[in-house]
Amino acid sequence: MELTHFDEAGRAHMVNVSAKADTPREAVAQGTIRMQPETLRLIRQGQVAKGDVLAVAQVAGIMAAKHTPDIIPMCHQILLTGVDLTFTLDDQESSIHITATVHTFGKTGAEMEALIAVSVAALTIYDMCKAVDRGMTIEGIGLLRKSGGKSGTFVRETTTPDRAPTS
Repeated sequence: MELTHFDEAGRAHMVNVSAKADTPREAVAQGTIRMQPETLRLIRQGQVAKGDVLAVAQVAGIMAAKHTPDIIPMCHQILLTGVDLTFTLDDQESSIHITATVHTFGKTGAEMEALIAVSVAALTIYDMCKAVDRGMTIEGIGLLRKSGGKSGTFVRETTTPDRAPTS
């Protein structure tokens, strides 16, 4: 395996994907934000002063996926054909598990878009709840799976069945 974002001289560059075939592609990423039980209760009951935390986080995640190339320098501008975020509230762990599924049809995948969507959704939850809980932590952000393209399908081996999203 070699790093593709560096040329022969070691300089960063954007990979030329013009010769690649257009294929359907999907990327699924997940992350977790942990908080105090009271913070999770406020979110669940819609009592956070700034408003509906999960609705705002969902919109923020979708917007972030659409703006990924503005944040990640070597990321290609791609046409997203679908972005979906789901939130699983976990009372036992006092956390919210965030899953982003991104679809496209093109020459390059949507892994970065899915990862950015999860990250920004988690950061939005933090921002909306920080007045009551500055100790929240964001963790475990990673790619669960991706499909399409020359490299085929990737499935992270550490995915737990209770958190694995369905297609």
